[in-house]
Amino acid sequence: MYQKIALAIAFSPRMEALIAETKRLIGLFGAELLLIHVGEKTSELEDKLNVILDAHGLNGPKTSVIWKEGKPAKMIIKTCEEEKVDLLVLGALKKEGLLTYYIGSVARKVIRKIKCSVLTLIEPQISATTFSQVVINGTQLDETPHVISESLKFCRALGVTQLHILNEIRLYGLQMATAGEGSEDEVALTRRKLVQEEIKYVQEILDGLDQSGLKINIKVTAGKWAVELVRYCETIQADLLIMGDQRAYTFIDRLFPHDLEEILAELPCNLLIVK
Repeated sequence: MYQKIALAIAFSPRMEALIAETKRLIGLFGAELLLIHVGEKTSELEDKLNVILDAHGLNGPKTSVIWKEGKPAKMIIKTCEEEKVDLLVLGALKKEGLLTYYIGSVARKVIRKIKCSVLTLIEPQISATTFSQVVINGTQLDETPHVISESLKFCRALGVTQLHILNEIRLYGLQMATAGEGSEDEVALTRRKLVQEEIKYVQEILDGLDQSGLKINIKVTAGKWAVELVRYCETIQADLLIMGDQRAYTFIDRLFPHDLEEILAELPCNLLIVK
């Protein structure tokens, strides 16, 4: 699934935990590891990194380190494109302050513009995070069949058994369908039909995929999907949210947040964006 996995590193207290988390992934997928550091290369930092890599058995032919200078987000994105990275691992804050939100953290800048898939870890662990409750955005979008397919592969590789696919009844469709003078029973019937249509949409995607070893729960909500995704992740204490993203974002999106920006501003859990 992933032949080359990159990790963007900063020499922070969380660096070793992020390296440990990424080691698990390259082991599961048989991938090469690329470490990217944007900043001055010094013998002191190089020695510090080598000590950690040695401790985790990662100083070998399948591990490489690239040191870059410049704007962190720009250099990370450029390096991933040049090196044909399949998955980038990032550390990120669970919640941004107002100033950070409008300036934009490095992680969020990268997520919005990079072309490869991104796994964002908010609380990396040296012992490696266990994903037991995973939520997938199943909203009807062009990329949703691909997102669900890749999500199932990812979850099987990591030994996840419980998946929740969250869909929404489009509020506009619900309002239009119930705008007449129908009785409460007719409105309830219309709502049930819309729910059934969403379940059918997901089920038809799943029918063509390998679901072995996975328990899949299809949940349908009515509301703004970004808000519902965050709320549902918090309710079930999800470890990972998986969603797709097919468009490039600009600074204006930060001033007038759309759905993805709302999720990135206050991550409910770890996040995998499939591209």
